[in-house]
Order: sequence, then structure tokens, then C-alpha cells
Amino acid sequence: MKTDLSRILAISGQSGLFQYVSQSRNGIIAESLVTGKRTGFGISSKMTTLADISIYTEDDEKKLQEVFEGMHAVLGEEDAPSSKSAPEELKAFFEKALPSYDHDRFYVSHMKKVVEWYNCLKNHASLDFVNPEEENASEEAAE
Repeated sequence: MKTDLSRILAISGQSGLFQYVSQSRNGIIAESLVTGKRTGFGISSKMTTLADISIYTEDDEKKLQEVFEGMHAVLGEEDAPSSKSAPEELKAFFEKALPSYDHDRFYVSHMKKVVEWYNCLKNHASLDFVNPEEENASEEAAE
């Protein structure tokens, strides 16, 4: 089954990733990808979909989906380096996976989050992503 990054959430103050389940009266219900436990989050919780996150490159920005696909091309079926890896190891990995990353604005703390999310998706969801363009075309064809 394909992973839709517009339904995968990073929630401030929570570890791991969550999948959007439904709207509730005063926020949302999301399910942890790791534990499968459903939790309600209020409207004051800071939530970001992975589809809305981009990484700074020297030329522009790259959507996180493109970064994950580049990481998968480098890693194959291996896990990404741990988020606890040495900064030099993370930088060396991103030199291979995203050679044009902006060395001044893409910090090691960001790299740690990206590898953590990649490993979470690899182990608990899928690295086969829903393509937003394909989804829009299928919606238009159905109308």
C-alpha cells in the first residue's frame, strides 16, 4: 500500500510519526505508526504533514518525498544511519543522498529528524509514495 505523506504527521512534543485518522470536535485523531495507538490532539498542537516539509538545497528547495526517494536510491533496503550517529556520518550520508543540500541552512538537527522519519516510514509504513500529480489526475478523471 502506498504512503500518502499528506496524511503522515510530525507533531511537536511527540516522538515518531502519526497517521491522520479523522477530525474530532476539538482537534484530530491520529494513530502512531510505531505503536498503532490512537490519540486525540487539540487544535493547539503543532502538527505538520510530511508533504509540507522541504529541505533547503543550493538552488531551491526539495520536497521531503524527493529526499526520501533519493535516500532510498542510495540505501536500497538498508536503514538510514541512526539519528544518534555522529554529525560527520550524517553529513557524509546526505552528501550521497542529496548532494546539493544547503550546508548553511540544513543543520545536523534537521538531518537527524529526516533519517528518523525515513526509518520510521521504512519499518512501519512504506517507501512507495502516493504521487500528488497522479492523485489529482485520478480525482479529475472521476468527476
